[in-house]
Amino acid sequence: MRYAWVVCSLMIVPTAACSGTPPSRAPTDTTALTPNATLVKVVDGDTIDVLVSGRKERVRLIGIDTPETKKPNTPVQCFGPEASAFTASLLPDGTALYLERDVEPRDPYDRLLAYVYLADGTFVNVEIVRQGYAHVLTIAPNIAHSSEFVHAASNARAANAGLWGRCSG
Repeated sequence: MRYAWVVCSLMIVPTAACSGTPPSRAPTDTTALTPNATLVKVVDGDTIDVLVSGRKERVRLIGIDTPETKKPNTPVQCFGPEASAFTASLLPDGTALYLERDVEPRDPYDRLLAYVYLADGTFVNVEIVRQGYAHVLTIAPNIAHSSEFVHAASNARAANAGLWGRCSG
């Protein structure tokens, strides 16, 4: 069944690209990214709302998982509010963003899946992990940057940064 989903997703990507959604890969020179989205608001540490070609989209940042703050029937988790605040500090409302796609375009909740960059090339997903506000969450086939996330998390954990120094388990 997983194979069928991947094949279906691969067929969706070209159609999505033609309808104004972000391309599959970021340019290799991230110092000169041309924004393709604008931040509407930060929902929580790993979820944002953006405008892409005039359409509002909920985006789940690929490769990371911040502690929960808004999940129904789930208590606020250790360092969740701090993770949400950190993401909001990185991404003020109206920020120009570059969204990079991977293999699967959407998650089961119909959120757009993306790696997020600031116009100056800052890789937002990695920065959240690097600062200790997120764990790595690798879900194949969206693995293009998984080694970067693992490296950033290893360094954050070694330094007791963020949740690594404040939350047990």
